[in-house]
Amino acid sequence: MTSAQAPVAETTAPAAVVGAGLMGHGIAVCLAMAGRPVAVHDPEPRALESLVARVRTTLAMLEANPTAADRVRTCADLADAMRGAAFVIEAGPERLEVKQRIFEALDRLAPLDAVLASNTSAIPIGDIGARVRDRSRVVGWHFWNPPYAVRLVEVVQATETSAEVIARSMSLLHTCGMIPVHVKRDVPGFIGNRLQHALKREAIALVADGVCDAETLDLVVREGFGARLAVLGPLEQSDMIGLGLTLDIHRVLMPHLDRTPVPHPLLEAKVAAGETGMTTGKGFRAWTPAEAEAVRERFRRFVAAQGKAAARR
Repeated sequence: MTSAQAPVAETTAPAAVVGAGLMGHGIAVCLAMAGRPVAVHDPEPRALESLVARVRTTLAMLEANPTAADRVRTCADLADAMRGAAFVIEAGPERLEVKQRIFEALDRLAPLDAVLASNTSAIPIGDIGARVRDRSRVVGWHFWNPPYAVRLVEVVQATETSAEVIARSMSLLHTCGMIPVHVKRDVPGFIGNRLQHALKREAIALVADGVCDAETLDLVVREGFGARLAVLGPLEQSDMIGLGLTLDIHRVLMPHLDRTPVPHPLLEAKVAAGETGMTTGKGFRAWTPAEAEAVRERFRRFVAAQGKAAARR
């Protein structure tokens, strides 16, 4: 489809994904499972060569229709991927300059009526689309990892994003079985990652201050309040127990929460020392290969169960 042609019906319009890595692969799975043709581009040949096989493996894990993989095509040429696309989702590295270059290319190559979405986790959408001529069509679609198991998508409205683009985004994601939410201000980290990393900041500070070790902290989250988060959000829980109690707790607690305005010195020190997590055998916790694999397997089982449930909806 060229910009002079009428747009394809939104329910069947092709999509394109730029990036064939972890997130790009997962987004392609979601689009293909919903019956939508999807073209995937990546400048790395090995990522493209393995993509369809990875899609097939994921579909088998989800016990989904394997023919969905037939709707995924790989494109070594970005212009080829853009042909006919009504929706383009950028899933490249989480670096502003890289994303800006991708969006400059999308601005040139995508149909003029295509929605240009970024899957960034934290970078403001206005910054990413700063070099696009028509910034009204630039929007954030923040999928969570993996997209086929975590159905929520944050649809982020930048200052110049049009209401039409927001509406088209919400509609498309609904048709793909996702749960889109409208983020009305383009703040770094949007909603989910601001909440998640506020928790991480306090978690790191508690360990750094000797209140507990990392293993204890993880147990408190997993086996304590984390167990109810899937069914009861924080403001629901506050309303349920009563805001008077919430206020009483805040009056005691708020003056003592960590306020470090930059990455915590403990995190900086660990990365500088090469203690970056399971792959090195040490991060906030020490990991044997068997312990690390047990956690990964626990997460794989969770992802498979969540993904199967999502695929049946």
